Amino acid sequence: MRVPLSWLRDYVALDMPIAELVHRLSVSAAEVNTIEPRGPVDENGNHALFRVGRVLEAGKHPNADRLQLCQVDVGEDEPRQIVCGAWNFGAGATVAVALPGARLPGAEQPLGEAKLRGEVSRGMILSERELELGADHGGILVLPETEPGTQLADVLPLADAIMDVEPTGNRVDLLSVYGLAREVAALFRLELEPPPGRDPDEGGGERVEIAIDELVGCPRYIGRTFTAVSVAPSPLWLRARISAAGMRPISNVVDVTNYVMLALGNPIHAFDRSTLAENRIVVRRAVEGERLRTLDGTERQLVAADLVIADGERAVALAGIMGGEETEVREGTTELLLEAANFEPIGLLRTSERMKLRTEGSNRWEKGVDPQLAPQAAALATELLVELSGARWVGHADVHGELPTRPTIRLRPERIDRLIGLETPVEEQRAILERFGFGVAEGEVTVPTWRARDVTREVDLVEEIARVRLDDVPFTLPVRRAMFGSLTPIQQLRRRIEDALVGAGLAEVYTPSLGPTAAEPDGLTLPDPVGDQATLRTSLLHGLVES
Repeated sequence: MRVPLSWLRDYVALDMPIAELVHRLSVSAAEVNTIEPRGPVDENGNHALFRVGRVLEAGKHPNADRLQLCQVDVGEDEPRQIVCGAWNFGAGATVAVALPGARLPGAEQPLGEAKLRGEVSRGMILSERELELGADHGGILVLPETEPGTQLADVLPLADAIMDVEPTGNRVDLLSVYGLAREVAALFRLELEPPPGRDPDEGGGERVEIAIDELVGCPRYIGRTFTAVSVAPSPLWLRARISAAGMRPISNVVDVTNYVMLALGNPIHAFDRSTLAENRIVVRRAVEGERLRTLDGTERQLVAADLVIADGERAVALAGIMGGEETEVREGTTELLLEAANFEPIGLLRTSERMKLRTEGSNRWEKGVDPQLAPQAAALATELLVELSGARWVGHADVHGELPTRPTIRLRPERIDRLIGLETPVEEQRAILERFGFGVAEGEVTVPTWRARDVTREVDLVEEIARVRLDDVPFTLPVRRAMFGSLTPIQQLRRRIEDALVGAGLAEVYTPSLGPTAAEPDGLTLPDPVGDQATLRTSLLHGLVES
């Protein structure tokens, strides 16, 4: 998961050096593969050379049909003449400008003044891609009205660092920015901000018709309806965060659903409410042979084990995996039904594997998302939809069966010391567990809901304390008092023959048992291969050539 540190700082203060953060997370929580700098470097006054500009004049370059000649106010005594190749703006636009001397991301040399078709350009008007805020290079970045000369870093996330985190499969709670912030706060004894998302003061009074026919597959479904929705591009801050996290911005509504999933770890989905037959949602198993065209344009044939979201007439989404094409949010959408649900992981994983369809959402569901997370996800999505799309929240329903309670586990402090090999005072044991969200009282530990699938035994609680104290464990090797085992006569003969052949100039090669089908036309092909290595080899020739 790609985590922008600027986003992480919204929930926890990162006062420690980045190297220390990376080390502690890698040792105690999740492997950090890389830290990737993003945007212009903040060194030697470089950020001061990126400013907000206002275009005073914009017209065709006298010597080039595809260039504009602009006069831009950047807060200096005189406007700067800048030549630009984009045409998505004109006089009066507020733009991002790099002055001569600025070092752009990936540039080996600072920006200089240049003569373009006979006209001097004393700066550069920037696009999203040139600032590494997104992939859009079709036009320059047009900003909200801001005072010319304002440093760009004051209005944009100009520089950031992206942390590539790889949690283990049992830590689905770390597949979210807030979940990672909660872990950092516990490891470094820092204060954690409350989770994002607050319902508007008004709205949600209308009834939403939701029915769950399959409570095992869907223990909870929150449905919210909205009117007066205006689908449009997202604001720059949201596009920048979505892009930095590795997803493609689409529209304000779709970006909000992705933002909530990345922030809290609970995937959500938005339907165009006007396309839902009978204006209701039914969560059920598919009818054998039922068909659904998903958002990727593929028509899929369903089996009876597949869990679907349906309206009054037909399936409209593969639950937790992908929505349907007929009910997707489009430019003209004005009504929404928002889904914030919880799905059982095993059945969803089987459907995903059978269809060879993996998504960011299914990746989280198949690991087991906290069912208590859905209301917070709905609140954050509602807050953002009202703010960014002008939507009016009109309806709400929270349908669920019996939700799991927080499990309790008996804990013996002396067992912790015996398994770790270090003495940890009882009060410190308690403090560590409480920082991670556990409740401790009279030898009983109550597990937080977001860890209920992962922490089920006393030894799991021991691990929670051990991962905080790993740096205190001395590096020692066990004393070897005896050695058992030896090579058999056949093994000894094989090794002598191998050594003799290598000495004669031969080379031993290990080649894969599987190869591409085109190279092994007579071989046995696997029914569900991973990659193009799909057929058992019938000859060593292809593997030797490839080696």
